Amino acid sequence: MTGLADVTGVILAGGQSRRMGGGDKGLLELAGRPMLAHVADRLAPQVGRMVINANGDPRRFQPFGLPVVADTVAGFVGPLAGVLAGMRWSAANTPAARFIATAAGDAPLLPRDLVTRLAAAAAERPNAIALAQSGGELHPVIGLWPVALADDLEEQLAGGVRKVLHWTDRHGTVPVAFPMVRMCGIEIDPFFNANTPRELDALRAMLAKSAT
Repeated sequence: MTGLADVTGVILAGGQSRRMGGGDKGLLELAGRPMLAHVADRLAPQVGRMVINANGDPRRFQPFGLPVVADTVAGFVGPLAGVLAGMRWSAANTPAARFIATAAGDAPLLPRDLVTRLAAAAAERPNAIALAQSGGELHPVIGLWPVALADDLEEQLAGGVRKVLHWTDRHGTVPVAFPMVRMCGIEIDPFFNANTPRELDALRAMLAKSAT
């Protein structure tokens, strides 16, 4: 079985958010708090330790009280660099943790049973990577990753691999389906992420309505 001490949570906040106009999407306000705070609140009870993966000045994340880990591979090469950074941090600081669980910093509806379900799906395949799925779509940045694969990931990144599934398929990708959640009378993806100002406004309105 996988317990809290087996898993380090890694919030991936290193994206460049071009469609949102740039900057840190996770720091945008949602229901009176930064969007990333909603993610952290949902992930924290599911893991032993938790860190934020982001590049640049770490002081902008100081209010969250979490370690901030920069990519160990230069050049903004994509989410796999954040996965690797999380693996390396976990190996150095929480050596008992065999896995990292990653979540996007802009997924404020993250399931509260995310880690449990991912771990159960991959339990019989020790080197496989369990990735969240909803509505038939995989979410490559939300998953459970064996820390033991860090050296292979670093080697593959150095060789030019950038797409998440190109690497996870080397070890076995296990899709784990999550149901839609119901809010304000409509079905919504539990991994919904606001990529544009209009989508963020729609989510703000929905959360405000559900709170009344």
